[in-house]
Amino acid sequence: MASIFSKIVDGTIPSYRVAEDDRHYAFLDINPVAPGHTLVIPKRETDYIFDLSDEDFAALHLFSKKVAQAIRAALPCKRVGVAVMGLEVPHAHIHLVPLNTEKDMDFSAKDTDPDPEQMKNIAEMIADKFSELNA
Repeated sequence: MASIFSKIVDGTIPSYRVAEDDRHYAFLDINPVAPGHTLVIPKRETDYIFDLSDEDFAALHLFSKKVAQAIRAALPCKRVGVAVMGLEVPHAHIHLVPLNTEKDMDFSAKDTDPDPEQMKNIAEMIADKFSELNA
């Protein structure tokens, strides 16, 4: 059965896309811990990140680096935090979170009702920076 992330990749479920290539997809988390909280996934469904081949693992991290650079260029933040937990969805993924303090990475403080217009604007800003930085 396809994971919710596979359904996002195939367009069955809408998302706030920020970046994409032939192997990866990046989109805003719908319950962000900070504005701009982004998830980066391989398009090919693999449950556990450490089950990815070495090549796929490295490619996912290199793509995530490009997305993180776009987040940092688009949003006011000191750093972009990285987390790999992988318990909530059985599809390998990386969390990228804009940080100004360590508290910005508190996953117990999710925004369960983010403003859709703000989400759309943030996704567009990150997507524009991603395109600009990777042209």
